[in-house]
Amino acid sequence: MKYFLLMFVFAGTFMPLLGQEDSVSHTLDEVIIKENRMEIPFSKSSRNIHIIHRKAIETTPARSLQEILSFTPGVDVRQRGVSGVQADIGIRGGSFEQTLMMVNGIKLSDPQTGHHMVNIPVPLAGIQRVDVLKGPASRIYGQNAYAGAINIITELPEKFNLHGSVYGGDFGMRGGTIQLGLPLGKYKQSLAISHDGSEGHWYNSDYRITNLFYEGGFSLTPYQEIKTMIAYATRDFGANGFYTSSFPDQWESIQTTLASLSHTFENDKTYVQTRTYWRKNQDEFRLRRYEPDFFKNQHTTDVVALEINARRELAVGTLGLGLEGRKESIDSNNLGERDRTLMGAFLEHRLEFAEKGDIRAGIYSNYYSEYGWKHFPGAEVGYQLQPWIRAYANFGSSFRIPTYTDLYYQGPTNIGNDKLEPEKAMNYEGGLKLFKKGIQAELVYFNRHTKNLIEWARPDADAPWQPQNFNEVVFQGLEAGLHYSFGDQDRTIKMDEISISYNYIDANLVEREGQETQYSLNALNHQLIGSLQASFKESLELTVKSRYIERMKLDPYFLLDIRLDYNRLKKVGFFAEISNLSNTDYIEAGTVQMPGRWARGGLSVNLSKK
Repeated sequence: MKYFLLMFVFAGTFMPLLGQEDSVSHTLDEVIIKENRMEIPFSKSSRNIHIIHRKAIETTPARSLQEILSFTPGVDVRQRGVSGVQADIGIRGGSFEQTLMMVNGIKLSDPQTGHHMVNIPVPLAGIQRVDVLKGPASRIYGQNAYAGAINIITELPEKFNLHGSVYGGDFGMRGGTIQLGLPLGKYKQSLAISHDGSEGHWYNSDYRITNLFYEGGFSLTPYQEIKTMIAYATRDFGANGFYTSSFPDQWESIQTTLASLSHTFENDKTYVQTRTYWRKNQDEFRLRRYEPDFFKNQHTTDVVALEINARRELAVGTLGLGLEGRKESIDSNNLGERDRTLMGAFLEHRLEFAEKGDIRAGIYSNYYSEYGWKHFPGAEVGYQLQPWIRAYANFGSSFRIPTYTDLYYQGPTNIGNDKLEPEKAMNYEGGLKLFKKGIQAELVYFNRHTKNLIEWARPDADAPWQPQNFNEVVFQGLEAGLHYSFGDQDRTIKMDEISISYNYIDANLVEREGQETQYSLNALNHQLIGSLQASFKESLELTVKSRYIERMKLDPYFLLDIRLDYNRLKKVGFFAEISNLSNTDYIEAGTVQMPGRWARGGLSVNLSKK
């Protein structure tokens, strides 16, 4: 905790300097939250949404999106290793199976297991923004958005640009990325390639990760556009302690392919998008790395989907509607050959009232071949108490079906349960948002009442884990955050921004007598995040980020990370960063011992057409 206080003492040393000048007030640029149907200004949203902008992606001391997300309030990132080798992401105490990951609204859900949810085939250099929606999003995105959703957003370039970078660091870390924007007349296109590798920070923790991402778009008319996206990721890694400490020579190899094609029509009042996509995931897991015949799992999943999303501006508000069809299949030596079909329909309406208020309500109706029809209503209401302060409240229902691993897995330490029922929850949220003169602040209370919670449990340490349905569990919590962006300052040394957030989560899950649970009671209990950015002569940037994490059954820990950038936006730039400067001894997931203090450094090249 002393490091956390130290960071803000450091920040305080800048405050007298800032107080001696008349800084120009800084107005935050309005961000439009683009869901699959509705588009809503961030300041008018009646949900708790956290936005990670491009600058934060570039300056955070991190080598992967997973590590960047770990500094997001209310998001619990539990990594097995570094640089995004594998991570489970939970929101508001939810498990990794209850969070939906997307790329430009395309769902990355895997029917085999949520452990593959963050196998994101998009290099950091290709990501423009990340929107983190906390709370139920089933009415907006469908059944997998149980506790929240994360949407990775890319953009097609308007002009030529080329970005490249290389780095190296402790544990034999090395990597590089190339991002190319190459518009040709009406055709816009972007290509991003990255590779990361390491010899590992402890026994059998080496990894190799490669991502390729291509996106192209062509304007047919002023109102119509066709887009395509093709992405591929491959990762091989030693998995010591990932799933059990009994077999330190575990190893895994995963390949993920994503392809999509969309057509969009949009004018002043009407928006219609038709989209099809395909996601393939191949997973080979060995219990003994160099003895594949001892125990090996090979899974191949395919997801094919077709979506139609639309909105229409009416005299009384905005109407949104959508249809989706999805086929999920798996071919596995352990889980068998299986498939299931999903169909869904979205309907929602948003209107304004009393000049300062707005309400949005809708329903998502879902059909799964294994569970029949389910319906997810929800609504949200907001009111501008002042031009700079907004009060809001919302409710929604959510639903998650078991994965194939939940149902059918057979292994020495884990076995499935084909009697599982889907998870259900009712969610409630209320909050206040403040936007004024560079300040963003938010205070939120949430409550999630879950029925049939799916949790892996076992009677004793010698028995295998098996998922069970727990009857009723209530997760509730409080979230508070403050972010301040300083205005233009005519000073050599200046503070750019500072933020702090606190999240508290409580769960009434009580372990059954004679049952030990694996995930739910390891959820976040207290989370304190702080960050600051300062700069020197417009060329040197300092970013400091810290986290205090306390989970419900694990020892708390504190982490301090720091990064220096020199000429980040110039043609040639350099950076150096240190993770876990506090040299904390900690574990986030499984029995994987995370590294102590470790450092990286590198250079970047930026070329663009003016």
